[in-house]
Amino acid sequence: MLEPVKVTIRRRINELFNDYERGERPALRRADALFPTDAVAWRVNGDIVTMMIGGVSGLLLQMLHPAVLAGVWDHSDFRADMHGRLRRTAKFIAVTTFDHASAGQAAIDRVKGIHRKLGGTLPDGTPYKVDDPTLLAWVHVTEITSFLDAWVRYQERDMPAADQDAYFAEMARIGLALGADPVPRNRAEAEALIQSMRPQLKADARTREVAALVMGQRIGGAAEGIAAGLVMAAGADLLPDWARRMHGLPTARPAQRFAARSLARTLDWVYQGSPNRQVWPDEVRVWPDGAPR
Repeated sequence: MLEPVKVTIRRRINELFNDYERGERPALRRADALFPTDAVAWRVNGDIVTMMIGGVSGLLLQMLHPAVLAGVWDHSDFRADMHGRLRRTAKFIAVTTFDHASAGQAAIDRVKGIHRKLGGTLPDGTPYKVDDPTLLAWVHVTEITSFLDAWVRYQERDMPAADQDAYFAEMARIGLALGADPVPRNRAEAEALIQSMRPQLKADARTREVAALVMGQRIGGAAEGIAAGLVMAAGADLLPDWARRMHGLPTARPAQRFAARSLARTLDWVYQGSPNRQVWPDEVRVWPDGAPR
């Protein structure tokens, strides 16, 4: 009786993350992906709610670096298409984690090709290049740490330290392929890298403008808007205390954390039995019946 309800919810979520008019569909999970099916990355990167919470937190951390913020400011239509930026990040993670290894590598090559062409000058006159290995390392470590922290907080609070280190080691493959350097292989290295970059961080008027656009994202109808609000609040709350202070963002109330955890559990139920969670053989090239359920 409830299956049609689950299918409807899944379809609405899939439409938020994929531009159906341009032929986009969720990435099928493949046994020959860049990561094996028993990788920790499959566990962490496959949860919609925690990935979105981590994505928001990671983006808020990334923009505290002036050169990373400049790349967003100078080379993206963030004011009109912040949802598109978040969606493209989610798509990149899905493809590089779950799709054919060749599709994952193609996504990496495409991003590298874009980065190679971009650069500019900071307000103080300092030149920057988007493909600077140190900047890419900052983007990588903040994103991966945020994804993992969201997973631990909202889905697996007793996740073993060894599994957490394995996640960093696995995702290092993506960071290295994109040209990041240094790339952490465990949590201790990740935390040390973040601390080493803190003297370079700042929050100014441009930071506040972009952060306000991120936090103000409301998508879809009323239900999606409520869920998005929970995700944004949880993403801000996930930030380290020092980063939240730099942004001037509040700590989430206990009720908000409970609501975010409930949302994660609800979508776990919604995706039970979904084609999104199956591992598909190579001969299946498109979604069965052409429409993700």
